[in-house]
Amino acid sequence: MDTADFRERLAGLMERKSHWAWPDFTAGRVARELLHVHFEQEYATYVRDFAVLLGRTYVQCPIAAIRAELAENLYEEETGKLSLGKPHAELFLRYPAGLGMDIGRFERITMLPESARFRAYVDEATLEAGWEGALVATTIFLEGNQYERGVIDASAPRRPEVPLAEHPLVRHYGLPIAALELTRAHRMVEESHREAAWRMVDAIGGDAYESVLAVVEELLARWHEYRDAVARACGLSQPAAS
Repeated sequence: MDTADFRERLAGLMERKSHWAWPDFTAGRVARELLHVHFEQEYATYVRDFAVLLGRTYVQCPIAAIRAELAENLYEEETGKLSLGKPHAELFLRYPAGLGMDIGRFERITMLPESARFRAYVDEATLEAGWEGALVATTIFLEGNQYERGVIDASAPRRPEVPLAEHPLVRHYGLPIAALELTRAHRMVEESHREAAWRMVDAIGGDAYESVLAVVEELLARWHEYRDAVARACGLSQPAAS
C-alpha cells in the first residue's frame, strides 16, 4: 500500500461517519426537552477534552513539522486566539445555554454505556496506538466528517455550509444566532485544519498504515453504537430497512 492508497482507504472509511438519525436532528424532529442528551454526551465523549487529546498526540510525535501543526490546532482549541478568542469547549456550551438549558448539568454528566465505550476507545487510540493512531483519531476522525474526500480531491463535494440563520438549532428551536459562536469559529479555521490534517497523514510511514486503519475501523464501530444510543435516548427509532 502506498501513500495514495492509504489516503484513499482512509477517506473511504470517513465516508462511513454518517448516522441515520442525523436528518432527524437537523429537521427538528427531536423533542426540545430531550436535546440536552445529545449535547451532554457529545461534551463528555470528546468536546470537553479535545485539547487534551490533541496534547497526547503532540507529546508522542517525533516529527517537528507535525508538532508545529498540532501546536497551532491545540492553541486554537484551548484559547480560541486564532478565531473568536474563547476556548472551543466553552463555545460549545453556548448552544445549550442559548436554548435555556441548565449548564450545571454539564459538570455532572452521566455517560450512556455506549458513550463510555466510545470514549474508552478514544483514550486507547490516543494513548496506546502510537503517534500515528493518535494523530488520525484526533485530527481526522474526531475533527473530520464524511466529506473528507473533498479535502484531498478537488472534484469531490465539500461539507455544505448552511447560513447561520438557517442553522437547525436556530430554525427549529429558536437558538439566538449570537449563540452560534462555535460554528463561526469552526468556519474561520476549519478549512486550514482539514488541509493540515491530511498533510500530517502523509508523514505516516507505510509500516503503520494497517494499524491506523484498524484504529479508524474500531472508532467507527463504537461511534455508531454511541450515536445509536443517543438517538434512542432522544426518542428516535431507526427506520426499517427497505
